[in-house]
Amino acid sequence: MNIFDRAGKKRQRARASLASNWPEYDYLRAEVAKRLVDRLEDIMREFPEALELGAYGPHVAKEICAVQGLSGKGGAGGIERLVRCGVTEQGLLLPSSSHSSSSPLKILPVLADEEHLPFSPQSFDLIISNLSLHWINDLPHAMRQACQALKPDGVLLASMLGGNTLKELRIALQLAEQEREGGISPHVSPAAHVADCGALLQAAGFALPTVDVDTLIVNFPDALVLMEHLQGMGESSAILTRRQHVSRETFLAAAAIYQELYGENDGSVPATFQVVYMIGWAPHESQPQPKKRGSGKVSLKMLQKGDISEGGNDGSGGCSRHK
Repeated sequence: MNIFDRAGKKRQRARASLASNWPEYDYLRAEVAKRLVDRLEDIMREFPEALELGAYGPHVAKEICAVQGLSGKGGAGGIERLVRCGVTEQGLLLPSSSHSSSSPLKILPVLADEEHLPFSPQSFDLIISNLSLHWINDLPHAMRQACQALKPDGVLLASMLGGNTLKELRIALQLAEQEREGGISPHVSPAAHVADCGALLQAAGFALPTVDVDTLIVNFPDALVLMEHLQGMGESSAILTRRQHVSRETFLAAAAIYQELYGENDGSVPATFQVVYMIGWAPHESQPQPKKRGSGKVSLKMLQKGDISEGGNDGSGGCSRHK
């Protein structure tokens, strides 16, 4: 079942990236790219062949180029070749300030849809994705494709917007539409909840899944400026069932309700962006494996009671307790 208008989202992003002031609106993607590459730097491994999935804007490439690999080769994470895969040609373009002939890595743009990856199995050591996955219709299928494209013990490092994103705008629009038009329709796109992301990684075949969350609060002069910025980012709603036309009165009512419910003392209004970070590893025999079911030697009841027998180093599974 399709939820998002992928063709419409492509048009939105292409239009946004063609605007001369696009960089002024792309601050959220820039900040999350920095945090994403920081997480990559925490992994003491090198990933010579990398794929940027859903590439849109220069930020991930810029952050990778800004850091040298552990062995002195490539950029952050030891990346020597970065394939940038995205749906808009404009979003794949890199300004000269973010990539030059002296760059530590080779960058290859590929125009392709994230829902249908054109890569052979086991092609990459790393797949990195910055604020793109929340617009994919069949996310489980896309994640399975990503897992298949990774070499054994390769890693997926991704960020996407979570379900609490723009919760204030969602509520204000619903109340305004109910008041002015006697009903409600979806305006803010749905997103995955944090609790589902670990299961999503496991279902796609990833091992050792890790999920963490950042909540970023951005203040705007009013709700109408927030909507302008979302359009400038290429992050406007792309739900297939969205209304094509909403009256000016409804938008003005939504802005007034937003101000009434969430306005700060200085007159600004906050907008919540919940960013979910996911790390998953392509399976490999060297990774820690769970013990077989029933192989445990100590029950949880014994642990709760503190009734644990003294054990030595005989491999019997006993646990010693220090008094």
